[in-house]
Amino acid sequence: MAREDLLAELGPESRRYMASYILFNQAVADHLGMHPTDLQCLNLLTLEDGPVTTGRIAELTGLTSGSATRLVDRLEKAGQVTRRRDEKDRRRVLVEVVPGALERFGAVWRELGAGWEELFHEDGEADLAVLLRHMRRTTELARHQMARLAERPPVT
Repeated sequence: MAREDLLAELGPESRRYMASYILFNQAVADHLGMHPTDLQCLNLLTLEDGPVTTGRIAELTGLTSGSATRLVDRLEKAGQVTRRRDEKDRRRVLVEVVPGALERFGAVWRELGAGWEELFHEDGEADLAVLLRHMRRTTELARHQMARLAERPPVT
């Protein structure tokens, strides 16, 4: 297939891909009785190397500092995270996932995760490298685009 044809298919297919992931995330969050942003915040927190500040949560999620604070408030009220003073800098407050808070999510993911593993089972190393490169590039692009949107007034 010619490059132009592939690029023409890529636009609508990427929109389907993004919509399917967002809807999947919503379905998992609904199943767990959570807000989708809260679910992904917990997911991102598990990828960090320890407790983080609310400012870091704002960076990870693309939320404003006020929205990130409200997100942490919800997660703390639900018993999924705790806040504690940083022992090295008492002015800073750190947020960390409560041990065991992700057990319900883990159980759901173990059930659904096998399908994701099967999806990549037949892909060779070169294909997996392309997928990994694509995921890293789109993650970085999404961060950049969220920052651009945050600098602009909302469309009304």
